[in-house]
Amino acid sequence: MARAIALAERGLNTATPNPRVGCVLMRDGVVIGEGWHPHAGAPHAEVFALRQAGAAARGATAYVTLEPCAHFGRTPPCADALIAAGLERVVIALEDPNPLVAGRGLARLKAAGIDTAQGLLADEARELNIGFISRMTRGRPWVRLKAAASLDGKTALENGLSQWLTGPAARADGHRWRARACAILTAIGTVKADDPQLTVRDLPCERQPLRVLIDPRLEVAPTARILQGAPALIVTASTDGARAHAHTSVLTGLGHRVLPLPAANASERVDLPALLREFAALELNEIHVEAGAGLNASLLAANCVDELLLYLAPLAVGNSARGIFDLPVLTALESAPRFSFHDCRQIGEDLRILARVATHRQAAPARP
Repeated sequence: MARAIALAERGLNTATPNPRVGCVLMRDGVVIGEGWHPHAGAPHAEVFALRQAGAAARGATAYVTLEPCAHFGRTPPCADALIAAGLERVVIALEDPNPLVAGRGLARLKAAGIDTAQGLLADEARELNIGFISRMTRGRPWVRLKAAASLDGKTALENGLSQWLTGPAARADGHRWRARACAILTAIGTVKADDPQLTVRDLPCERQPLRVLIDPRLEVAPTARILQGAPALIVTASTDGARAHAHTSVLTGLGHRVLPLPAANASERVDLPALLREFAALELNEIHVEAGAGLNASLLAANCVDELLLYLAPLAVGNSARGIFDLPVLTALESAPRFSFHDCRQIGEDLRILARVATHRQAAPARP
């Protein structure tokens, strides 16, 4: 199963919106076939493994990181393929949370006389598909908020200077986390201040994540770097009036999509939980946030953050500098948002901390 999980990781950046799945076929203690799911529309992991094994698959055992599907989607049911190949046993790590599967694959295998088992390395398999599972079970993607800060929690100097707090190894690691995401989310304040590209760079990348800009009043300039290249999604709370209509026409004319959502309050801020539901409808599994203290705090306050991806540089820049969250003043520690450390490691000269909202269960350490 560990080998199957390693195979599934090959689809870390490409399998979306499907889950990342690997499969190993064994017979008499020898591996006779392997497979992993590369991208939507391609055969599933089980099919690749069966093709490699050929006739030797009859009587073999399959180790699969996720329950074989039992429905016709972009491809035929994998459960049927395993039955047709004459397998003797199928071991899965996780039951598929997709309502179209959810135990039906195992039931079909059992009905065909195939011995089944589940739960082997389940935490590792769950970690690998944390976004897909979130979308299927909660109706919203997994939201990972990334920030680079000093040891005293500051992301930039008071004058806005932030390049570069962290070193090249941490920045490269951040791009690997971008690459696995389905979308990268930021806000108009960050675009105005830094004009970021928000693309994956300096590593092989078959699929650039969708770039999403929260721009409540439609202020983004058509020349902004986030709008160059592949189409972006601009989320707004302002569609009324001649200026908004004109700006929407310009943006859509450039190939971008403008998504109007109800304002959350009188300040015209976008309804963030509604945005996460829209993301789920778009089949986005993992959202990578790179924004300023304002959006970071709003996401946290709206219970729209699942984990922090925090890079700490070994320096202190003082109280006048900018922080990670623009949170209101607290009068009691009990009111503070709480996290649990999930993974901590040194990346180059910097420290990378993965911290999850305390209500989430702990699983295996995450890897980019």
